[in-house]
Amino acid sequence: MNAPSEILLVTGMSGAGKSTVLKTLEDLGWEVVDNLPLSLLDRLLGTDAAIGQSEFARPLAIGIGAMTRDFDAAAIARQIDRLREVGRQEIDTLFLDCATDELARRYDETRRRHPLAADRPAREGIAQERELLEPLRRWAPRLIDTSRYTSAELAQQIRRTFAQPGLSEPAVSVMSFGFSRGLPPDADLVFDMRFLRNPHWVPHLRPGTGQDEAVAAYVSQDPAYEPAVSRIEELLLLLLPRYRAEGKSYINIAVGCTGGRHRSVHVAERIAARLRTAAFSPRVTHRDLAAVPQDRLEGRPDGQ
Repeated sequence: MNAPSEILLVTGMSGAGKSTVLKTLEDLGWEVVDNLPLSLLDRLLGTDAAIGQSEFARPLAIGIGAMTRDFDAAAIARQIDRLREVGRQEIDTLFLDCATDELARRYDETRRRHPLAADRPAREGIAQERELLEPLRRWAPRLIDTSRYTSAELAQQIRRTFAQPGLSEPAVSVMSFGFSRGLPPDADLVFDMRFLRNPHWVPHLRPGTGQDEAVAAYVSQDPAYEPAVSRIEELLLLLLPRYRAEGKSYINIAVGCTGGRHRSVHVAERIAARLRTAAFSPRVTHRDLAAVPQDRLEGRPDGQ
């Protein structure tokens, strides 16, 4: 089994955002383990990576805290220092701190009990936990004070700091569909191709689809086709990197026409091809490609 390319220990005060950090790292493609017993943590961190190994498993984030079984902050710091000295793994530690007043406010707002003060005021548990974690706080190379962070702001900082190229690419899908059969419910971006001339009203093109050369040629000869579709492609090439930077895991692009067999199919194929040249890997589906053509769904032929 390949060793992780990077190991990050995530620790800190209860209520300071550990769950948010671990969920964000998971969305970024990291493998995440929370509250692993320290006896198992010691065994995991003591595993040698294969010498000369060129391919590694995805990075690993391990959540630990004062409630972790056998927790000993000083012992954790010593163990990781030993492993760093022998160069076995790239091990980093992130400590999440937060002001006592803010932690108390969060516990009051959520009506949750502090794990170290089940039958006492939350502030007493916070003080006890702060004392237990102080050796880790002093030792950890990374520290984030989340007192003034919202969950979204904390997640954004984690994405900026720990995203790795090629690991957390969003899943992009391009779907053609027919408006006559309803909008796709999970579409993020919808583009309407009903302004283009309709091959349905050309008898020899009607049985075909947008995947046929003759249909594609007919659609692409519409004077509005090139200016419109090229602008849609430019818009997507602007938006997709921004969605990626915001940590969006799925981006669903829907391209519609009336019946979902001709114009939308061709344009969806073209858009997907353009995205591939920009290093995206879209999945293409045609929801209504097999639908039976019906004149009553297509409205009136052009010019009537």
